[in-house]
Amino acid sequence: MTTPRLLIIAGSDSGGGAGIQADIKTVTMLGGHTMTAITAITAQNTLGVAAAMPVPAEMVAAQIAACVDDIGVDAVKIGMIGSAATAHAVADVIEGLRVPMVFDPVMVATSGALLADDATVAAFARLMRMATVVTPNLPELAALGGDAETLATTIGTAVLAKGGHGGGDVLTDRLVGPSGEIARWDSPRIDTRHTHGTGCTLASAIAVGLARGEPLVQAIERARRFVRLAMLGAPGLGGGHGPMGQQSVRLDRDGPNQVTLPLTDFTASATFYEALGLTRIVDAAPRYARFESTGGVTLSIEAAEEMPHGTILYFECDDLDAAVAALRATGAAVGAPVEQNWGWREAHTRDPAGNAICLYRAGEARRFPAWRIA
Repeated sequence: MTTPRLLIIAGSDSGGGAGIQADIKTVTMLGGHTMTAITAITAQNTLGVAAAMPVPAEMVAAQIAACVDDIGVDAVKIGMIGSAATAHAVADVIEGLRVPMVFDPVMVATSGALLADDATVAAFARLMRMATVVTPNLPELAALGGDAETLATTIGTAVLAKGGHGGGDVLTDRLVGPSGEIARWDSPRIDTRHTHGTGCTLASAIAVGLARGEPLVQAIERARRFVRLAMLGAPGLGGGHGPMGQQSVRLDRDGPNQVTLPLTDFTASATFYEALGLTRIVDAAPRYARFESTGGVTLSIEAAEEMPHGTILYFECDDLDAAVAALRATGAAVGAPVEQNWGWREAHTRDPAGNAICLYRAGEARRFPAWRIA
């Protein structure tokens, strides 16, 4: 597959937590190439926005044209617009593009600073009608019409109503189209102040999926997973709403990313792997421990008497059932997927040489289980 080409139209965040900076980090970690049309320059950090200066609309349009005319575009993500004039200029220059578009109608920063005036919000209508999906949070949704169903019907496109601003321990994101609800996702709330750039990151991650040709629901599922892992991997910077850790989302994707080895002496094995630079993230001495590498791969050690088949190589599969079916089609004997009480869904098999293989789906539970060592 060729590298997805993403055109990001958004503002710059001098603190690196949101805006173009978050977009570039997200697209890069997901394997895409980022091109940018910067709509505004802001002076901000984790505590708030100190100043903002719109880029002239003609300069924004020129940036877009330069990218489109030479490199080409597979998907567009639109974030902070800056002014009504810029909104119309952007609409004029991209209306001929026949690629997926994700519009994140940025109105208020995480810190509470206003990033769009009434005239700019009114001009959003043109961009929303062009979009494949619009991704407002609950306050933005209220400003755009009150509810996802009404907005989707009015603009004739899908709306992903993000539930992060709602109350309770479980947040719900709803994907709604002109004909009603398409899908919804319920997730436990992550207790953190490091949420700066969540909306930018989600929209850009969705755009990467759409650029790869993924259906909208699948693109959203992958993007939500990326955002949650980036929140869990936040570096803890700043005194306010800190940036997420997009750079920490490395091997949380399909493929071999976990191995479990038998142990006979817990202390000796743990000391050995920590000496190699691995970080212990789960400790259930003397039976089990899990370690994480700087690249995101995890390695576990488990009591030999509990591993009759020896070393196990784990392949994480986005669609576990499809992976099981594909192997069975080759004649391999693969057990049925089983939900485990540690949050993984697993199916066991052996390769042609007899090596134990586990196909599984763990998501954030691999590197960030509830019992992860602080």
